[in-house]
Amino acid sequence: MITLDSEVGLLSPAGTAASEPAPEARPARRKARIEATPGWRAINFAELFEYRELLWILAARDIKVRYKQTALGAAWAILQPLLTMIVFTVVFGKLAGLDKHLDGNIPYPIYSLCALLPWMFFANSLTQAGNSLVGNQNMLKKIYFPRLVMPIASILSTLVDFAVAFVVFVAMLVVYSICGHPIVPTFALLALPGFVLLAFLAALAVGLWLSALNVEYRDVRYVIPFLVQFWMYATPVAYPSSLIRAKSEWLYTLYGLNPMVGVVDGFRWALLGKTPAPGAMLLVSIASVTALLAGGLFYFRRMEKSFADLV
Repeated sequence: MITLDSEVGLLSPAGTAASEPAPEARPARRKARIEATPGWRAINFAELFEYRELLWILAARDIKVRYKQTALGAAWAILQPLLTMIVFTVVFGKLAGLDKHLDGNIPYPIYSLCALLPWMFFANSLTQAGNSLVGNQNMLKKIYFPRLVMPIASILSTLVDFAVAFVVFVAMLVVYSICGHPIVPTFALLALPGFVLLAFLAALAVGLWLSALNVEYRDVRYVIPFLVQFWMYATPVAYPSSLIRAKSEWLYTLYGLNPMVGVVDGFRWALLGKTPAPGAMLLVSIASVTALLAGGLFYFRRMEKSFADLV
């Protein structure tokens, strides 16, 4: 039988004492006290930065777990947007006739797939972040680390799917250009990283609310798929936002409170080069994301002290 001397860190047979160094040779023992603080708390970004390595480890683990023991593996990142694009093209483009109302005379498959890039990233991130705490409950109960790491890591892992889908989109642009429908991006393409960041922050903002609520109310995980489906139809993925503006300017402004409206319109403007810039609608979406993120961060921090007890 082998026992571990926790103070000295030496292994010794049972019944025998491990040789201890002289008191003056012992390293100083570091102690830390972790206490729950009442009420609202500020976000400790310095502590979050200290755990950046854990952030990357959890993100890499989520990627591996997602495709573990799957028949198609990472091909799902390609099939999901492609199959959705085909359905949208048949139902909304041909049957509903939306292909006649597109900006810039762009082929409907390209138009819809361009919107599906940020939408799939947002939808998958929302689902992963909303279930991140409950899915890692054993880890929450055993060790301390900033709980914000979990939803952020789950969203970072979905960036891999986004990158794969983006490559497919570029390949489709090349195919359509060869077939006589050239689509040449403009200098607006330089703004694309900003729209990706906005989509990331939007997913994080809503994901923080859902993940914290999911710990206390387990039926939230059943609400998330319905919320994602409803949100998709409230976002100009299958149709242009100009149709809403044509109906009512007031409704169009209210429509912009959906943060993904500015993101989707921004993607089309940056990648397709023929659609109008988001304009004031982008400012409304940014303000909406800022408000949701600020509220989500403080609510998450307030509930953080009870996660280990409730999960």
